[in-house]
Amino acid sequence: MESYMEDALIKVNHVSKSFRTTKQNQGILNAIKHMVKPNYILKKAVDDINFTIKEGEMVGFLGPNGSGKSTTVKMLSGILHPDKGSIEVGDFIPYRDRKKYVSQIGVVFGQKSQLAWDLPVIESFDLLKHIYRIEEKKYQDNLERFVSLLDMGEFLSQPVRQLSLGQRMRADIAASLLHSPKIVFFDEPTIGVDVVGKEKIREFIVELNKTDRITMLFTTHDMRDIEKTCNKIIIIDHGTMIYDGSLASIKERYGNTMKIEVTMDKYQEITNLKDVIIENVSNQGDYKYRFLFDKNKVSLDFLMKEILTTYLVKDFSMIEPDLESIIREIYEGEVILCQANH
Repeated sequence: MESYMEDALIKVNHVSKSFRTTKQNQGILNAIKHMVKPNYILKKAVDDINFTIKEGEMVGFLGPNGSGKSTTVKMLSGILHPDKGSIEVGDFIPYRDRKKYVSQIGVVFGQKSQLAWDLPVIESFDLLKHIYRIEEKKYQDNLERFVSLLDMGEFLSQPVRQLSLGQRMRADIAASLLHSPKIVFFDEPTIGVDVVGKEKIREFIVELNKTDRITMLFTTHDMRDIEKTCNKIIIIDHGTMIYDGSLASIKERYGNTMKIEVTMDKYQEITNLKDVIIENVSNQGDYKYRFLFDKNKVSLDFLMKEILTTYLVKDFSMIEPDLESIIREIYEGEVILCQANH
């Protein structure tokens, strides 16, 4: 572990975190007993996780609801401390050095704004300048750059409450970056934003990472955010790490399965391709079949030739798996992951 931790900016080493919760049995008598003497149990939210993130990396931190990712992000940002193990971010231990550490990080919450609701956007920015004690030149340089890249000129003077969701998200992202943090945590940065707005935000994030080498960690349910911005992903489930590796690797290792949906004009017995058919999805008089195959093992040309020369085909379509479908299958247990090697 020491060898790959040496050049890391973020080091998470055998970290665990539990919370005390109450357990109440059903029934009126048990409810009364619970009021007098609550029955507490420890619930492990994070269980012995290890990972590192290098300076300048853009990392997708993924997991289903209740997986432990929010708890992990709170420990990384210094809000919570681990019960076991250690977290180091640069020269800081986040929970211990929180007062100094917050000046080095930025946080963007898609569902919660850090801007003053009734103030114009520019006044919220000015307020943050004083809170973070940003030098005037740095503030003006960052403000000018962010206004240009995020196209915010038209709504800088508007109160935050009058902004569209897309405008508010752009303003929030700019606000989190005014003090030039080294690390930014993004929580659903494009939630509710229209397609054009999402693309503008993603382009800005990629450009900023390229020019400023800011380390970025994303938690999101929008896999397009991850595909467009990240070069690495970490997947956590039930508090345990199940994948830590490059985005390209997971797509290469688990994205080789393709589906072909074929519509025939009458019922036909599938004989020579039984090993790749996954289901008969006939409906409304159509005879439809879906074929599932590994493109590393079965040639697409061969399969299509077999289908088209053997059967009377009305129509067909090909479905290549995207990251969202791969991640969904991982969550549903249809794909068993092997840990990536560092």
